Amino acid sequence: MKKRQEQEQEGNTRHQKIREALRTSAAEFLAREAGRQSLVTVTEARVSNDGRSGRVYITVLPQSAEESALAFANRNRGEFSKFFKKKIRGISPLHIEFVIDEGEKSRQRLDELGTELS
Repeated sequence: MKKRQEQEQEGNTRHQKIREALRTSAAEFLAREAGRQSLVTVTEARVSNDGRSGRVYITVLPQSAEESALAFANRNRGEFSKFFKKKIRGISPLHIEFVIDEGEKSRQRLDELGTELS
């Protein structure tokens, strides 16, 4: 029983490390490759349980550039995969999808409403 718990902890730690490596690598890649007409922020990364796919959550300012920034990120997934593979050794390439972080947008809107009420 104890050995199984240790294996699960090791698996969780590895999963967390992959998720953090994905988040920081995506942030670095987008900072270098994305145009200067918008600010793209990586807010979170998630990796599937089997470790084969990942989702990178982003926010974009100004919001009017959101669609083009998301299209750019997803269009350059292949380049990002190469970048990630060079930067992070020992991890199999993941199928990556970039998505807008709707939860973060909602949180920001609530902050705005709270400020307006104050």
